[in-house]
Amino acid sequence: MTDSTVSALRNKATSRTPRHFEIPKDNRGLPKRVSDYYGELTFDFKKSEDISDSTKREIVKAIEAGHGIKKDHAEAVAKAVTDWAVKNGATHFCHWFQPLTGGTAEKHDAFFQLKDGRPIERLSASQLMQGEPDASSFPNGGSRSTFEARGYTTWDLTSPMFLMESTNGRTLCIPTAFVSYNGDALDVKTPLLRSISKLSEAATKFMNLSGHKETTSVHTTCGAEQEYFLIDKAFYYARPDLLMTGRTLFGALTTRNQQLEDHYFGLIPDRVLAFMQELDFELHRLGIPAKTRHNEVAPAQFELAPIFSEANVAADNNQMVMTTMRRIAEKHDMMVLLHEKPFAGINGSGKHVNWSMSDNNGLNLLEPGSEPQSNLRFLATIAIIVKALHRHSKALRMAISGAGNDHRLGANEAPPSIISAYLGDTLGHIFQAIAEEKTFSPTMNQVMDLGTSQLAHLLKDNTDRNRTSPFAFTGNKFEFRAVGSSHAIGFPMTILNAAVTDVMNEANAYLESELSKGITVDQALTALTKKLASESQVAVFNGDGYSKEWVEEAKRRGLPNLRTTPEALKTMTEKETYQFLVELGIFKAEEIDTRYNVLLERYIKIREIELETQIDMIHQFVIPSGLEYKKVLADIIKDQQVIGVSSQFEMEAYKKVTAKIDEIHALSQSLAKELNGDHSDHQKYAEKIASELMTTSTTMATVCNELEELIPNQFYSLPKYYDMLFLR
Repeated sequence: MTDSTVSALRNKATSRTPRHFEIPKDNRGLPKRVSDYYGELTFDFKKSEDISDSTKREIVKAIEAGHGIKKDHAEAVAKAVTDWAVKNGATHFCHWFQPLTGGTAEKHDAFFQLKDGRPIERLSASQLMQGEPDASSFPNGGSRSTFEARGYTTWDLTSPMFLMESTNGRTLCIPTAFVSYNGDALDVKTPLLRSISKLSEAATKFMNLSGHKETTSVHTTCGAEQEYFLIDKAFYYARPDLLMTGRTLFGALTTRNQQLEDHYFGLIPDRVLAFMQELDFELHRLGIPAKTRHNEVAPAQFELAPIFSEANVAADNNQMVMTTMRRIAEKHDMMVLLHEKPFAGINGSGKHVNWSMSDNNGLNLLEPGSEPQSNLRFLATIAIIVKALHRHSKALRMAISGAGNDHRLGANEAPPSIISAYLGDTLGHIFQAIAEEKTFSPTMNQVMDLGTSQLAHLLKDNTDRNRTSPFAFTGNKFEFRAVGSSHAIGFPMTILNAAVTDVMNEANAYLESELSKGITVDQALTALTKKLASESQVAVFNGDGYSKEWVEEAKRRGLPNLRTTPEALKTMTEKETYQFLVELGIFKAEEIDTRYNVLLERYIKIREIELETQIDMIHQFVIPSGLEYKKVLADIIKDQQVIGVSSQFEMEAYKKVTAKIDEIHALSQSLAKELNGDHSDHQKYAEKIASELMTTSTTMATVCNELEELIPNQFYSLPKYYDMLFLR
């Protein structure tokens, strides 16, 4: 690639016009409202007019009881969804599942069958309820041999089916779990569903003991925000590192990036807004409640946030969001980057998982009310969650680990790798008063007078928002901010649900014991809150999580700081870290071992791809660019020597470029040698990658950036940060 090629890419990117997209019209010729087309591509058996009410009730009862549904009920659903799907243009169906790759998987089968020699469209009850994909090529962590290929997918009755559109047709997607021949979970969904059930049991009992006898179930709810970068696809395909790894492996930072803080919530560029508008339309058709869109902190960075859904549906929806984003972006000649740190030196991308619990009557267990100091059930719930965070901080850190998140945690606009909770001043003072057996007296004026009659008076929340905390209370929910932007949210939610269940079971036993002594519910809840709050106070931090002082303070408090993925994953080999997951029945010990091996192997493979790509790009692009510039400098120096003119500047430039090329070459040779060494011990190799090889890689990237700044644009053969972040 030459400068003329890069210039052509720049011209291509800046000359594109926003893609024209129109919302379909209604019968009056007016654009349809969201309520007219919301969920039109989804099928929920509970809402189908082609399934009898009695069948729906029986299926719901089966779900609530946790046992299988009758075959004739499955046949009724299969017939109804087939008629609906075929009527809407679907020719195939698939069991859509989430293997341990972090993404989704599907195998398409046609509705087409032959019956007595005649073609028909049919989906049988058995095809709806169970599939048999070849499981041999999915990650299994050594849990079985390659020849042991059988795996099963089984219909998840709690998540709506949906139609996936492509250029030439539609496919019915049936959300399913994915297990091995022996019933071991090989996916994200199965443990998540287990954790949801276990938490519901524990939380329902807690509510009953707290005086809410009408509570029969508790649902985990979630709203997963999605941060992402959006760049022109011409630049994406010209950068092998973006194509191979999802992030730039080197690149000099532009002089202006996010220092002026003018991009956050700024005017959305036309091309980006056109993408967002079409994305919202497609998500709403899929029944995904996309609500908020805005510019994020870094240039070319944006965010989408949905309305809360039940946790399992939210996990499915977030996978669909990422897939739909990529598909719609390409229609707009752009590419979505979901990596946690696609550009070094500026804001990384997270996936803030807003998490809460609601009972069958719609009561949010994390809603404090107007007088939180008097809401003893609420205070006990918060104390249980903070205790869970403290006790199982290693497991929660493990759940958000990954090569991409290692670049983000502790960097720009991201919480540290130390797991702590933010409660805010009001709750903090309440818990302090409980610990000291004092009466809490609210002093905050809840209405803010802004000193002008033109502006409405503001109601002040009980807590501020702490953007630096990995786990922050934000009014009526906790925001798990440390989850990475590319992660499948089902895994961290599974661990969070399990951690809370573990402590809530203990809390229930404590309440039962106290109530048996004849004390009141209020007294028992107060005693429980005091006990848990005093035990886990060290995990509460309301200050600046980005500061170096907090790292030192956390160390004094005894909080673990697992800075890299290999460190975090190693805790999965420690029985004291994962035993609660086994005891609760959320994972088998074998499934923990499988995940450890899969995640460790994935980390190693990602890093090897990155390092090998970096070495290749250095020799294919960076060094040749430097050599070409050296050749020009050498010719100038020779010409000026002939005529007796000083070449001091040219000589200095020549020496600097030569030194950088030599340094880059030496580093790349050293890195290549390390990659070809003995790596039989995967844990040690992963730790070496994190501590040594990534240090070499970072140094190599820094030298590449320095060389890039020395070489004039006309000789540099790759799109730069300037192009990717600012040209669209």
